[in-house]
Amino acid sequence: MISSDVIAAFFIGLLGAGHCMGMCGGIASLLSGTPHSSAPSIPIFYNLGRILSYGVFGTIVGSSVATIAELSQFNHILTWLRLISALFMVVLALYLGRWWSGLLKIEQLGQGLWRYISPLGKKLLPLKRPIDALPFGFIWGWLPCGLVYSTLTWAAVAGSGLNGALIMLSFGLGTLPSMLAVGYGAQFFLRIQRSAYFRSLAAILLLLYATYILVKSINMLH
Repeated sequence: MISSDVIAAFFIGLLGAGHCMGMCGGIASLLSGTPHSSAPSIPIFYNLGRILSYGVFGTIVGSSVATIAELSQFNHILTWLRLISALFMVVLALYLGRWWSGLLKIEQLGQGLWRYISPLGKKLLPLKRPIDALPFGFIWGWLPCGLVYSTLTWAAVAGSGLNGALIMLSFGLGTLPSMLAVGYGAQFFLRIQRSAYFRSLAAILLLLYATYILVKSINMLH
């Protein structure tokens, strides 16, 4: 049975993917300068690599936190972390609604690591074969992103590496329609994602879900 967190992660990716489009527009231009830029498989391979990297994130974070919780014998640690993850979701909702940009501060936390990782991706350019977009996408999945970081807090409280991976893979699948729209130039879909009405609706839905998790976590602590 698919957990509610896995389903919620998919919709977080779907509703928040406008942020991904803004961050990854430059990557699309990098790929367009390769000898195989017209190959229709490049966006597929790139996004597959990106989603696989999210699965790795979820596995590492989910298994690490689950191990710490088990060794510490602190029964409420996952509940407290779930409370924190709901607060991250509030920050994400406020950003998507263009009401507060605190999420950008969170993204800056990963800039130091990204300086060491990004040269690995650039070494793959220009792509010699369309399949080379797969490792390129995997590396670019590490691009500092507040949307990814917010969802990782959900993977952290998943209870296991497998559940953490499922949450992040589901999130990645949610971002897939928008990212493919960028790769294939689907302007109609892009206009929907960038519209103020869509952003406001996405923000309100995320706020409602975050409020539900906050109330549920507080009740569990009591």
